[in-house]
Amino acid sequence: MTGMIDLLSKFITATKTRTALVWRIPTFPLLLLLNFMFCLSISLFIPFSSIYGLDLIGMSNIKYGIFMTTMAIGGVVISTYIGKLSDRKTSRKLILIITSFAAIIGYIGFAYIRDYYLLSFVAFFLLGAASATMPQLWAHAREVVENSNISKKEIPYVMNVFRMFMALAWTVGPAFAGWMLVWLDFKNLFLMVATGFFISIIIISIYLKDEPNKIDMTGRQVALGKFIFKPYIMANVLAMFLLHAATTINMQNIPQFVTKELGGTEAHVGIIFSVPPVFEVPLMIMFGILATRLDLKLLIRLGFLFSFLYFLLIWNVTAPWQIYPLQILSAANVAITAGLAVTYFQNFLPKEQGTATTLYMNTQKIGQTAGFLLFGYFSSIISYGNVFIICVVFTGVGLFILLAFGKETEKSGVLGAVST
Repeated sequence: MTGMIDLLSKFITATKTRTALVWRIPTFPLLLLLNFMFCLSISLFIPFSSIYGLDLIGMSNIKYGIFMTTMAIGGVVISTYIGKLSDRKTSRKLILIITSFAAIIGYIGFAYIRDYYLLSFVAFFLLGAASATMPQLWAHAREVVENSNISKKEIPYVMNVFRMFMALAWTVGPAFAGWMLVWLDFKNLFLMVATGFFISIIIISIYLKDEPNKIDMTGRQVALGKFIFKPYIMANVLAMFLLHAATTINMQNIPQFVTKELGGTEAHVGIIFSVPPVFEVPLMIMFGILATRLDLKLLIRLGFLFSFLYFLLIWNVTAPWQIYPLQILSAANVAITAGLAVTYFQNFLPKEQGTATTLYMNTQKIGQTAGFLLFGYFSSIISYGNVFIICVVFTGVGLFILLAFGKETEKSGVLGAVST
Protein backbone atom coordinates (compact mmCIF):
# COMPACT_ATOMS: atom_id res chain seq x y z
CA MET A 1 0.00 0.00 0.00
CA THR A 2 2.82 2.37 0.93
CA GLY A 3 4.53 1.62 -2.36
CA MET A 4 1.39 2.53 -4.32
CA ILE A 5 1.04 5.80 -2.42
CA ASP A 6 4.68 6.67 -3.12
CA LEU A 7 4.20 5.85 -6.81
CA LEU A 8 1.09 8.03 -6.97
CA SER A 9 2.93 10.85 -5.19
CA LYS A 10 5.81 10.67 -7.68
CA PHE A 11 3.33 10.67 -10.58
CA ILE A 12 1.57 13.80 -9.26
CA THR A 13 4.88 15.56 -8.64
CA ALA A 14 6.14 14.69 -12.13
CA THR A 15 2.88 15.93 -13.65
CA LYS A 16 3.07 19.26 -11.81
CA THR A 17 6.71 19.77 -12.76
CA ARG A 18 6.20 19.03 -16.43
CA THR A 19 2.96 21.03 -16.67
CA ALA A 20 4.71 24.08 -15.18
CA LEU A 21 7.43 23.57 -17.78
CA VAL A 22 4.86 23.75 -20.60
CA TRP A 23 3.49 27.09 -19.46
CA ARG A 24 6.97 28.63 -19.47
CA ILE A 25 7.52 27.96 -23.18
CA PRO A 26 7.24 31.35 -25.00
CA THR A 27 3.91 31.82 -26.88
CA PHE A 28 2.86 28.23 -26.14
CA PRO A 29 -0.17 29.22 -23.98
CA LEU A 30 -1.42 31.24 -26.96
CA LEU A 31 -1.06 28.18 -29.20
CA LEU A 32 -3.00 26.11 -26.67
CA LEU A 33 -5.84 28.63 -26.86
CA LEU A 34 -5.86 28.54 -30.67
CA ASN A 35 -5.85 24.76 -30.63
CA PHE A 36 -8.86 24.81 -28.33
CA MET A 37 -10.70 27.33 -30.52
CA PHE A 38 -10.10 25.43 -33.77
CA CYS A 39 -11.11 22.12 -32.26
CA LEU A 40 -14.16 23.52 -30.49
CA SER A 41 -15.44 24.93 -33.77
CA ILE A 42 -14.88 21.63 -35.58
CA SER A 43 -16.36 19.51 -32.77
CA LEU A 44 -19.68 21.31 -33.10
CA PHE A 45 -20.20 19.83 -36.58
CA ILE A 46 -18.22 16.64 -37.22
CA PRO A 47 -20.20 14.30 -34.90
CA PHE A 48 -23.45 15.35 -36.56
CA SER A 49 -22.31 15.46 -40.18
CA SER A 50 -24.19 12.27 -41.12
CA ILE A 51 -27.42 13.66 -39.64
CA TYR A 52 -26.85 16.87 -41.63
CA GLY A 53 -26.23 15.08 -44.92
CA LEU A 54 -28.67 12.17 -44.67
CA ASP A 55 -31.55 13.68 -42.72
CA LEU A 56 -31.45 17.42 -43.49
CA ILE A 57 -30.08 17.62 -47.02
CA GLY A 58 -31.69 14.31 -47.99
CA MET A 59 -28.62 12.61 -49.48
CA SER A 60 -28.65 8.87 -49.99
CA ASN A 61 -26.06 6.91 -48.03
CA ILE A 62 -23.94 6.49 -51.16
CA LYS A 63 -24.16 10.17 -52.14
CA TYR A 64 -23.31 11.18 -48.58
CA GLY A 65 -20.22 8.97 -48.67
CA ILE A 66 -19.15 10.58 -51.95
CA PHE A 67 -19.83 14.05 -50.55
CA MET A 68 -17.66 13.52 -47.47
CA THR A 69 -15.01 11.88 -49.63
CA THR A 70 -14.94 14.98 -51.82
CA MET A 71 -14.27 17.11 -48.74
CA ALA A 72 -11.55 14.73 -47.54
CA ILE A 73 -9.80 14.66 -50.94
CA GLY A 74 -9.88 18.46 -51.03
CA GLY A 75 -8.23 18.47 -47.63
CA VAL A 76 -5.48 16.07 -48.71
CA VAL A 77 -4.65 17.87 -51.96
CA ILE A 78 -4.76 21.42 -50.64
CA SER A 79 -3.15 20.81 -47.25
CA THR A 80 -0.30 18.85 -48.88
CA TYR A 81 0.47 21.82 -51.12
CA ILE A 82 0.23 24.21 -48.19
CA GLY A 83 2.47 21.94 -46.10
CA LYS A 84 5.22 22.13 -48.72
CA LEU A 85 4.89 25.92 -48.90
CA SER A 86 5.15 26.23 -45.14
CA ASP A 87 8.43 24.30 -45.05
CA ARG A 88 9.88 26.66 -47.69
CA LYS A 89 9.65 29.73 -45.42
CA THR A 90 6.10 30.75 -46.29
CA SER A 91 4.59 32.49 -43.24
CA ARG A 92 2.59 30.03 -41.11
CA LYS A 93 0.78 33.02 -39.61
CA LEU A 94 -0.44 34.09 -43.05
CA ILE A 95 -1.40 30.51 -43.89
CA LEU A 96 -3.43 30.19 -40.68
CA ILE A 97 -5.28 33.43 -41.42
CA ILE A 98 -6.10 32.40 -45.01
CA THR A 99 -7.22 28.87 -44.11
CA SER A 100 -9.33 30.15 -41.20
CA PHE A 101 -11.01 32.63 -43.52
CA ALA A 102 -11.75 29.77 -45.93
CA ALA A 103 -13.38 27.92 -43.01
CA ILE A 104 -15.60 30.92 -42.23
CA ILE A 105 -16.89 31.18 -45.80
CA GLY A 106 -17.24 27.41 -46.10
CA TYR A 107 -19.31 26.93 -42.95
CA ILE A 108 -21.51 29.92 -43.76
CA GLY A 109 -22.10 28.20 -47.10
CA PHE A 110 -23.11 25.02 -45.27
CA ALA A 111 -25.58 27.07 -43.22
CA TYR A 112 -27.53 28.31 -46.27
CA ILE A 113 -26.77 26.12 -49.32
CA ARG A 114 -28.98 23.08 -49.91
CA ASP A 115 -27.87 22.09 -53.41
CA TYR A 116 -25.78 18.89 -53.36
CA TYR A 117 -23.32 19.89 -56.08
CA LEU A 118 -22.75 23.42 -54.78
CA LEU A 119 -22.18 22.00 -51.30
CA SER A 120 -19.65 19.59 -52.80
CA PHE A 121 -17.80 22.52 -54.40
CA VAL A 122 -17.69 24.34 -51.05
CA ALA A 123 -16.58 21.16 -49.28
CA PHE A 124 -13.70 20.50 -51.69
CA PHE A 125 -12.21 23.97 -52.08
CA LEU A 126 -13.12 25.94 -48.96
CA LEU A 127 -13.26 23.27 -46.26
CA GLY A 128 -10.41 21.48 -48.04
CA ALA A 129 -8.29 24.59 -47.55
CA ALA A 130 -9.60 24.97 -43.99
CA SER A 131 -8.35 21.48 -43.15
CA ALA A 132 -4.77 22.81 -43.35
CA THR A 133 -5.26 24.87 -40.17
CA MET A 134 -4.65 21.97 -37.79
CA PRO A 135 -1.44 20.52 -39.32
CA GLN A 136 -0.01 24.03 -39.67
CA LEU A 137 -0.82 24.87 -36.06
CA TRP A 138 0.70 21.58 -34.89
CA ALA A 139 3.80 22.16 -37.01
CA HIS A 140 4.18 25.68 -35.61
CA ALA A 141 3.78 24.37 -32.07
CA ARG A 142 6.47 21.74 -32.65
CA GLU A 143 8.82 24.44 -34.00
CA VAL A 144 8.17 26.60 -30.93
CA VAL A 145 9.03 23.67 -28.67
CA GLU A 146 12.13 22.77 -30.72
CA ASN A 147 13.38 26.37 -30.46
CA SER A 148 12.80 26.53 -26.71
CA ASN A 149 15.08 25.22 -23.98
CA ILE A 150 12.94 22.10 -23.48
CA SER A 151 14.95 18.87 -23.57
CA LYS A 152 14.26 16.48 -26.46
CA LYS A 153 12.91 13.76 -24.20
CA GLU A 154 10.17 16.11 -22.93
CA ILE A 155 8.81 16.90 -26.41
CA PRO A 156 6.29 13.99 -26.51
CA TYR A 157 4.82 15.13 -23.20
CA VAL A 158 4.59 18.77 -24.30
CA MET A 159 2.91 17.85 -27.58
CA ASN A 160 0.52 15.58 -25.72
CA VAL A 161 -0.48 18.54 -23.53
CA PHE A 162 -1.12 20.37 -26.80
CA ARG A 163 -3.35 17.50 -27.88
CA MET A 164 -5.07 17.63 -24.48
CA PHE A 165 -6.59 20.99 -25.36
CA MET A 166 -8.16 19.35 -28.37
CA ALA A 167 -9.72 16.87 -25.95
CA LEU A 168 -11.01 19.73 -23.79
CA ALA A 169 -12.73 21.21 -26.83
CA TRP A 170 -14.30 17.86 -27.72
CA THR A 171 -15.52 17.49 -24.13
CA VAL A 172 -17.90 20.44 -24.39
CA GLY A 173 -18.42 20.78 -28.16
CA PRO A 174 -20.50 17.71 -29.15
CA ALA A 175 -22.72 17.81 -26.05
CA PHE A 176 -23.43 21.52 -26.60
CA ALA A 177 -24.10 20.94 -30.30
CA GLY A 178 -26.41 18.01 -29.51
CA TRP A 179 -28.60 20.11 -27.26
CA MET A 180 -28.44 23.00 -29.71
CA LEU A 181 -29.78 20.79 -32.49
CA VAL A 182 -32.63 19.62 -30.24
CA TRP A 183 -33.77 23.22 -29.72
CA LEU A 184 -32.45 25.08 -32.78
CA ASP A 185 -31.12 23.98 -36.19
CA PHE A 186 -28.03 23.39 -38.32
CA LYS A 187 -28.00 26.93 -39.68
CA ASN A 188 -27.31 28.38 -36.25
CA LEU A 189 -24.80 25.62 -35.57
CA PHE A 190 -22.77 26.42 -38.69
CA LEU A 191 -22.86 30.14 -37.98
CA MET A 192 -21.43 29.38 -34.54
CA VAL A 193 -18.65 27.31 -36.11
CA ALA A 194 -17.82 30.22 -38.43
CA THR A 195 -17.75 32.55 -35.43
CA GLY A 196 -15.17 30.34 -33.74
CA PHE A 197 -12.84 30.64 -36.73
CA PHE A 198 -13.42 34.40 -36.86
CA ILE A 199 -12.33 34.77 -33.24
CA SER A 200 -9.27 32.65 -34.04
CA ILE A 201 -8.30 34.99 -36.90
CA ILE A 202 -8.39 37.95 -34.52
CA ILE A 203 -6.13 36.14 -32.05
CA ILE A 204 -3.69 35.09 -34.79
CA SER A 205 -3.55 38.54 -36.36
CA ILE A 206 -2.84 40.35 -33.10
CA TYR A 207 -0.75 37.96 -31.05
CA LEU A 208 0.83 35.20 -33.13
CA LYS A 209 4.41 35.64 -34.38
CA ASP A 210 6.12 33.55 -37.03
CA GLU A 211 8.69 31.23 -35.53
CA PRO A 212 12.11 31.69 -37.18
CA ASN A 213 13.14 28.69 -39.25
CA LYS A 214 16.67 27.74 -38.21
CA ILE A 215 17.09 25.25 -41.05
CA ASP A 216 18.00 26.46 -44.53
CA MET A 217 15.79 24.53 -46.92
CA THR A 218 16.98 26.33 -50.05
CA GLY A 219 17.39 23.84 -52.86
CA ARG A 220 16.53 20.88 -50.62
CA GLN A 221 13.68 18.59 -51.49
CA VAL A 222 12.69 15.51 -49.54
CA ALA A 223 12.19 12.40 -51.65
CA LEU A 224 8.94 11.80 -49.85
CA GLY A 225 7.85 8.98 -52.16
CA LYS A 226 11.04 7.02 -51.53
CA PHE A 227 10.76 7.81 -47.84
CA ILE A 228 7.16 6.56 -47.56
CA PHE A 229 7.92 3.30 -49.33
CA LYS A 230 10.49 2.21 -46.77
CA PRO A 231 8.89 -1.00 -45.42
CA TYR A 232 8.48 0.03 -41.80
CA ILE A 233 7.25 3.51 -42.76
CA MET A 234 4.70 2.04 -45.16
CA ALA A 235 3.57 -0.37 -42.42
CA ASN A 236 2.94 2.54 -40.04
CA VAL A 237 1.17 4.57 -42.72
CA LEU A 238 -1.05 1.63 -43.69
CA ALA A 239 -1.89 0.79 -40.07
CA MET A 240 -2.80 4.43 -39.34
CA PHE A 241 -4.86 4.49 -42.52
CA LEU A 242 -6.89 1.49 -41.33
CA LEU A 243 -7.32 2.96 -37.85
CA HIS A 244 -8.59 6.30 -39.14
CA ALA A 245 -10.86 4.60 -41.67
CA ALA A 246 -12.40 2.59 -38.82
CA THR A 247 -12.68 5.69 -36.62
CA THR A 248 -14.40 7.62 -39.41
CA ILE A 249 -16.85 4.80 -40.09
CA ASN A 250 -17.62 4.72 -36.37
CA MET A 251 -18.10 8.49 -36.11
CA GLN A 252 -20.48 8.52 -39.07
CA ASN A 253 -22.29 5.38 -37.96
CA ILE A 254 -22.93 6.10 -34.28
CA PRO A 255 -25.43 8.97 -34.84
CA GLN A 256 -27.45 6.81 -37.24
CA PHE A 257 -27.14 3.70 -35.06
CA VAL A 258 -28.27 5.56 -31.93
CA THR A 259 -31.16 7.50 -33.50
CA LYS A 260 -32.44 4.85 -35.90
CA GLU A 261 -31.76 1.50 -34.19
CA LEU A 262 -31.40 2.23 -30.48
CA GLY A 263 -34.21 4.80 -30.26
CA GLY A 264 -31.96 7.60 -29.01
CA THR A 265 -31.83 11.34 -29.82
CA GLU A 266 -29.23 13.91 -30.86
CA ALA A 267 -28.74 14.61 -27.15
CA HIS A 268 -27.63 10.99 -26.62
CA VAL A 269 -25.22 11.36 -29.54
CA GLY A 270 -23.78 14.53 -28.03
CA ILE A 271 -23.18 12.80 -24.70
CA ILE A 272 -21.57 9.81 -26.40
CA PHE A 273 -19.06 12.02 -28.21
CA SER A 274 -18.42 14.10 -25.08
CA VAL A 275 -17.56 11.22 -22.75
CA PRO A 276 -14.16 10.27 -24.26
CA PRO A 277 -12.55 13.71 -23.96
CA VAL A 278 -13.31 13.79 -20.23
CA PHE A 279 -11.04 10.77 -19.80
CA GLU A 280 -8.62 11.75 -22.55
CA VAL A 281 -7.20 14.61 -20.48
CA PRO A 282 -5.83 12.55 -17.55
CA LEU A 283 -4.93 9.69 -19.90
CA MET A 284 -2.96 12.06 -22.12
CA ILE A 285 -1.02 13.29 -19.12
CA MET A 286 -0.31 9.72 -18.07
CA PHE A 287 0.69 8.51 -21.54
CA GLY A 288 2.64 11.71 -22.14
CA ILE A 289 4.78 10.98 -19.09
CA LEU A 290 5.13 7.33 -20.15
CA ALA A 291 6.28 8.53 -23.59
CA THR A 292 9.33 10.12 -21.95
CA ARG A 293 10.29 6.73 -20.51
CA LEU A 294 8.97 4.12 -22.95
CA ASP A 295 9.37 3.53 -26.67
CA LEU A 296 6.64 5.33 -28.63
CA LYS A 297 6.17 2.21 -30.78
CA LEU A 298 4.96 0.26 -27.74
CA LEU A 299 2.41 2.91 -26.81
CA ILE A 300 1.11 3.20 -30.38
CA ARG A 301 0.48 -0.55 -30.48
CA LEU A 302 -1.33 -0.35 -27.15
CA GLY A 303 -3.59 2.32 -28.65
CA PHE A 304 -4.49 -0.01 -31.52
CA LEU A 305 -5.36 -2.76 -29.03
CA PHE A 306 -7.70 -0.41 -27.14
CA SER A 307 -9.39 0.53 -30.41
CA PHE A 308 -9.90 -3.11 -31.42
CA LEU A 309 -11.51 -3.96 -28.07
CA TYR A 310 -13.73 -0.87 -28.25
CA PHE A 311 -15.21 -1.75 -31.62
CA LEU A 312 -15.65 -5.39 -30.64
CA LEU A 313 -17.69 -4.40 -27.59
CA ILE A 314 -19.75 -1.61 -29.19
CA TRP A 315 -20.89 -4.08 -31.84
CA ASN A 316 -22.98 -5.82 -29.15
CA VAL A 317 -24.71 -2.88 -27.37
CA THR A 318 -28.52 -2.69 -27.22
CA ALA A 319 -29.15 0.74 -25.64
CA PRO A 320 -27.53 4.20 -25.91
CA TRP A 321 -26.39 4.26 -22.27
CA GLN A 322 -24.33 1.09 -22.79
CA ILE A 323 -22.05 3.04 -25.13
CA TYR A 324 -21.13 5.57 -22.43
CA PRO A 325 -18.69 3.37 -20.42
CA LEU A 326 -17.19 1.94 -23.62
CA GLN A 327 -16.11 5.44 -24.56
CA ILE A 328 -13.37 5.15 -21.93
CA LEU A 329 -11.65 2.64 -24.24
CA SER A 330 -12.09 5.11 -27.08
CA ALA A 331 -10.50 7.79 -24.89
CA ALA A 332 -7.49 5.57 -24.19
CA ASN A 333 -7.06 4.93 -27.91
CA VAL A 334 -7.34 8.61 -28.79
CA ALA A 335 -5.01 9.66 -25.97
CA ILE A 336 -2.31 7.56 -27.59
CA THR A 337 -2.91 7.42 -31.34
CA ALA A 338 -4.08 11.02 -31.74
CA GLY A 339 -1.86 12.55 -29.09
CA LEU A 340 1.45 10.75 -29.50
CA ALA A 341 1.10 9.73 -33.15
CA VAL A 342 1.86 13.25 -34.39
CA THR A 343 5.17 13.25 -32.52
CA TYR A 344 5.73 9.66 -33.65
CA PHE A 345 5.49 10.72 -37.30
CA GLN A 346 7.41 13.97 -36.75
CA ASN A 347 10.32 11.87 -35.49
CA PHE A 348 10.46 10.19 -38.90
CA LEU A 349 11.40 13.53 -40.50
CA PRO A 350 12.52 15.87 -37.70
CA LYS A 351 14.03 18.58 -39.91
CA GLU A 352 10.81 19.24 -41.85
CA GLN A 353 8.01 19.50 -39.33
CA GLY A 354 5.41 20.80 -41.80
CA THR A 355 5.97 17.91 -44.20
CA ALA A 356 6.12 15.29 -41.44
CA THR A 357 3.01 16.61 -39.71
CA THR A 358 1.17 16.79 -43.01
CA LEU A 359 2.20 13.20 -43.75
CA TYR A 360 0.45 12.07 -40.59
CA MET A 361 -2.54 14.34 -41.12
CA ASN A 362 -2.90 13.17 -44.73
CA THR A 363 -2.69 9.54 -43.65
CA GLN A 364 -5.55 10.42 -41.35
CA LYS A 365 -7.46 12.19 -44.11
CA ILE A 366 -6.98 9.40 -46.65
CA GLY A 367 -8.23 6.98 -44.01
CA GLN A 368 -11.20 9.25 -43.53
CA THR A 369 -11.79 9.27 -47.28
CA ALA A 370 -12.00 5.48 -47.36
CA GLY A 371 -14.10 5.55 -44.19
CA PHE A 372 -16.67 7.90 -45.71
CA LEU A 373 -17.01 5.77 -48.83
CA LEU A 374 -17.18 2.51 -46.90
CA PHE A 375 -19.74 3.90 -44.47
CA GLY A 376 -21.92 5.06 -47.37
CA TYR A 377 -21.63 1.70 -49.10
CA PHE A 378 -21.96 -0.73 -46.19
CA SER A 379 -24.67 1.23 -44.37
CA SER A 380 -26.78 0.96 -47.54
CA ILE A 381 -26.56 -2.85 -47.64
CA ILE A 382 -26.31 -3.92 -43.97
CA SER A 383 -27.71 -2.60 -40.69
CA TYR A 384 -25.99 0.23 -38.86
CA GLY A 385 -25.24 -2.16 -36.00
CA ASN A 386 -23.35 -4.56 -38.25
CA VAL A 387 -21.28 -1.76 -39.78
CA PHE A 388 -19.12 -1.99 -36.66
CA ILE A 389 -17.82 -5.34 -37.94
CA ILE A 390 -15.79 -3.40 -40.51
CA CYS A 391 -14.20 -1.37 -37.71
CA VAL A 392 -13.28 -4.55 -35.80
CA VAL A 393 -11.59 -6.03 -38.87
CA PHE A 394 -9.70 -2.84 -39.78
CA THR A 395 -8.25 -2.23 -36.31
CA GLY A 396 -7.36 -5.91 -35.92
CA VAL A 397 -5.50 -5.93 -39.24
CA GLY A 398 -3.80 -2.61 -38.39
CA LEU A 399 -2.52 -4.01 -35.09
CA PHE A 400 -1.20 -7.11 -36.87
CA ILE A 401 0.63 -4.98 -39.46
CA LEU A 402 2.35 -2.94 -36.74
CA LEU A 403 3.40 -6.03 -34.82
CA ALA A 404 4.66 -7.84 -37.92
CA PHE A 405 6.14 -5.09 -40.09
CA GLY A 406 6.12 -1.75 -38.25
CA LYS A 407 9.51 -1.97 -36.55
CA GLU A 408 12.47 0.04 -37.85
CA THR A 409 15.50 -2.07 -38.71
CA GLU A 410 19.11 -1.01 -38.29
CA LYS A 411 19.50 -0.51 -42.04
CA SER A 412 16.42 1.66 -42.50
CA GLY A 413 17.66 5.10 -41.43
CA VAL A 414 15.36 7.95 -42.36
CA LEU A 415 16.82 11.25 -43.48
CA GLY A 416 18.35 12.02 -40.13
CA ALA A 417 15.31 10.90 -38.15
CA VAL A 418 15.71 10.21 -34.51
CA SER A 419 14.95 6.73 -33.24
CA THR A 420 11.28 5.97 -32.87
